Amino acid sequence: MTETSLARVSVATAAGVGLLGSVLLANWLTEKYGFIAIGLGLSTTAGTLAAGAALALRDALQDTAGKAAAMGAVAIGAALSFVVASPALAVASAVAFAVAELADLLVYTPIRSRARFGSSPWAVAVMLSGVIGAVVDTALFLGIAFGWAAVMPAMLGQLVGKTGASLLFVIAGKGVSGVVSDSSDRQSARA
Repeated sequence: MTETSLARVSVATAAGVGLLGSVLLANWLTEKYGFIAIGLGLSTTAGTLAAGAALALRDALQDTAGKAAAMGAVAIGAALSFVVASPALAVASAVAFAVAELADLLVYTPIRSRARFGSSPWAVAVMLSGVIGAVVDTALFLGIAFGWAAVMPAMLGQLVGKTGASLLFVIAGKGVSGVVSDSSDRQSARA
């Protein structure tokens, strides 16, 4: 196994474990603490940053292991929601996670197929798909878990947290972009 292949496997493993861990953490935090104030009059669910990380980690998993691995992890993550949350929260999480990750994939994939990992177009793909995924995730999760009246009051706080997580991923991705070769990362983005 080449150094680049080993790096890809390492990144894919870390992204997959991180994706599943972030789903569990988001559900556990929200189940335990519910809504929290984040400043400037905004509130969000306690698991928002972890949920935002899941959106970005799905992109990383797709980049290193392909779409099938990413969607498989999404299915596992949705099922794992029932391990740490009440049935009502778990259903809301599973539905929102699955639909939001699919929306993220549909936005990310076409942009990503034309961009080099760590490049500015790649950063646009991560941020745009993250925002789309965050809006879908927030609306569905809050609406199903807490009632549709909870969506608008918490939307801005949720988007700040989830978009912040995507921005951190972009910064990290630009920092490690030399680890993944240009030709092999384009191939896995299409896979």
